Amino acid sequence: MGLLGRKASQLTAAQLIGIRAAVGRVEDPEMHRPIADLGMLGEVTADRSGRVRVEVRLTTSSCPLRETFGAAVAAAAAAVVPDTPVDVEFGVLDERARRDLAMMLRGSGAAASSGPVAPRIYAVASGKGGVGKSSVTANLAVALADQGLAVGLLDADVWGYSVPQLFGTRRAPVALSGLMFPVEAHGVRLMSTGFLVGEDEPVVWRGPMLHKALEQFLGDVHWGELDVLLLDLPPGTGDITLSLLELAPTAALLAVTTPQPAARAVATRVVRMAKDMRMPVAGVVENMSVATCEACGHGTPLFGAGGGAELADGAGAPLLAQVPLDMALREAGDAGVPVVRRDPGAPSAQVLRDLASSLPVVRRSIVGVPLPLSVA
Repeated sequence: MGLLGRKASQLTAAQLIGIRAAVGRVEDPEMHRPIADLGMLGEVTADRSGRVRVEVRLTTSSCPLRETFGAAVAAAAAAVVPDTPVDVEFGVLDERARRDLAMMLRGSGAAASSGPVAPRIYAVASGKGGVGKSSVTANLAVALADQGLAVGLLDADVWGYSVPQLFGTRRAPVALSGLMFPVEAHGVRLMSTGFLVGEDEPVVWRGPMLHKALEQFLGDVHWGELDVLLLDLPPGTGDITLSLLELAPTAALLAVTTPQPAARAVATRVVRMAKDMRMPVAGVVENMSVATCEACGHGTPLFGAGGGAELADGAGAPLLAQVPLDMALREAGDAGVPVVRRDPGAPSAQVLRDLASSLPVVRRSIVGVPLPLSVA
């Protein structure tokens, strides 16, 4: 008997067809594609009382988003037959189906450049640590996602990763026959070494191992169709930065500094490296421009003034934002909820949202730029 041939006393075959179509359009929360297209939709039936049963085959039995997924499937079915009980039953794809699905996703483009139009890629960098680069990146990502854009964030600071803390999540990414899916939080697709190691476990990779890991993060992660990809680079001009600039030849640099002359001086070296590699500079963000008093709102320039403007002038790029340091920004980082989402009225949040709205679209010319090659 066919999937839709089991007529129930309360539901017609046409209604079951409608339920199946509606449920099939529900997107997998990690692959962001309809479950019917992914081969994840099983039987859709109804018993004699009219109770609907929908079978969904997951990629893994330990799917971390099972509850949310099930609610979306049930809601889609209920929209077709209101006031009808719906049971969602989960199974797991067999090994062959998993391999076929992975091959299909790879064929559709698993890398960050997948989709009909390549995403805008911004390499967020600083000369030294402690300037709040990761905090700026995390909030910029969420603010862009709140504009309705599909945003990915690659935490490339392999040794000093902070994205898991800033987004309040540490779950391991789901893997499917060598393909990984980003961890999604606050509307942003994330990948970080912090998802692959224990919270207190040090990362002791170096040299070729680092380069291979970055290749996998860009090429073996199914980012889906992105509008924007942010690369949170480690401070300085070391191996990881050089590797990423080679692996993402269409990226534009977004330099983060504090007003302090020492921070501006070392950030200048990153800008110089980018220009030597023909990478355009999208702009400069001056973080911790002033410390904002929570009681009176007065701003005090704890780290001096002018560093961001000087860096921008030297780079021939715009000073895009001057982000104040306030209590809300610090508390949001500790809480694992970016300040643009946790306290949108805070001075820092307002500036970061303005930054997302004014972020320039920079398309790098690749004429004369050596591109990575692969041999079949």
